[in-house]
Amino acid sequence: MQKWHYLVPIKDLSEPISIKEYLKKHLLIPKHFIYPLRREKRVLVNQKYITMNSLVNNGDEIELTFIKDDFTLPVQNLIADDSHSIDVLYEDDDILVVNKPAGYKTHPNQPGEVNTVLNFCEAYLNEKNQHAYMIHRLDQQTSGALIVGKNPVVVPILVRLIKDKVINRIYTAVVNGQFKQLNGVIESPIGLDPDDKRKRKIDGINPLSAKTAYLVLSTTEQHSIVQLKLFTGRTHQLRVHLASINHPIVGDPLYGQNLNNQQMLLHSTQLHLVRPFYFDTININAPLPNQFNQYT
Repeated sequence: MQKWHYLVPIKDLSEPISIKEYLKKHLLIPKHFIYPLRREKRVLVNQKYITMNSLVNNGDEIELTFIKDDFTLPVQNLIADDSHSIDVLYEDDDILVVNKPAGYKTHPNQPGEVNTVLNFCEAYLNEKNQHAYMIHRLDQQTSGALIVGKNPVVVPILVRLIKDKVINRIYTAVVNGQFKQLNGVIESPIGLDPDDKRKRKIDGINPLSAKTAYLVLSTTEQHSIVQLKLFTGRTHQLRVHLASINHPIVGDPLYGQNLNNQQMLLHSTQLHLVRPFYFDTININAPLPNQFNQYT
């Protein structure tokens, strides 16, 4: 039976805490994952089993063993597609980070669908008897650093770290026009566009708060290159926010003018990855595609 094993040194506690609370609050393990660990005594402290209510402190070592039966979906339903090789930016036992090319969907939406980045990752990982798990997505026309899970254990932890903005992503975009201010924050709420179900709109239907910071890196007579940081994760947030201040992303087919079917120039450039269980930070850079060079 397939197993995933972790040996985690306890550190940075201000006071002793129960094992159960440590797993939940510090390691961010979901409650339904903790239950089988407790029931089958697959949590050891300093190589011994003690009850989940026992206290642990800095210097102790927790040993966790997960098995396939712990998960309702131990393998996601992805068809391996080896028609396109992937550009690996980082890989360890739990995580794969790839440089997603523009023009490819992150994941399939229909049964039997292939030719997405997750399908390519599945083929790559199948060679190691592993599987790909979706963590987050990039729009089809957006390129850059994309996190892929390699087992079901880390999926909810990575999703939580992204949601809580512990894992941070920095984007680079080429936009139309020159900025009056070299840096700023856009905080317009984003909702559904009542006229086009594909699109989002400032103050649209059921708007949600949204916050984007921008920094102008360089500018020409007609275009600017900007660095972007998301504080929230709304659909199409960067594209909608930039278009709302009259600086749509070059090549954006929905929120700008794309008369020549040009590639949209939005790229996930930097990823500050925080690893589950160990919570160390790894900084990953995804080089800009060649299409950006003509604007530098």
